[in-house]
Amino acid sequence: MQSFRALLDAFTAAVEQRDIEGFAALFTEDGEYDDVFYGVFKGREAIGAMLRERFHGNAEDFRWVMQDEVLAGDIGYAHYTFSYSSTMKHSRGMRAVFTGCSQFRLKNGKIHRYREWAYGLAGLSQLGAPPELLARQAGRESVRIRGGADPAAHLI
Repeated sequence: MQSFRALLDAFTAAVEQRDIEGFAALFTEDGEYDDVFYGVFKGREAIGAMLRERFHGNAEDFRWVMQDEVLAGDIGYAHYTFSYSSTMKHSRGMRAVFTGCSQFRLKNGKIHRYREWAYGLAGLSQLGAPPELLARQAGRESVRIRGGADPAAHLI
């Protein structure tokens, strides 16, 4: 089994390099990716599609740095800084940078469940998002902070 640091490096490199298959392969077959903006995606196929259609469909030039990682049994955490340049029409070329924390629940050396908490409002504000989008994101972040999930809240 690879180290947790190696898993984090493979995870971020796959996003940065648009390695859809490599990214999806880091997850168990029934893995889950819970994204602060896009919601919950279950299974490798859905996770790969999320990366291709959402991440790389709306942005480019990704930088994702994971640091201060901690692994206890099958649960790992890492603080991160994430940035990208938007390709969306209302914010084309604008750069967003935000920080957060990732939680990785592992099973047999693969990611079984990924969840994150981030200051998404900062990134959306940098992109000049309209007030209604900022309000929806604020509500979603509030739910996440209290421990809930809102899988229907796909914002972008």
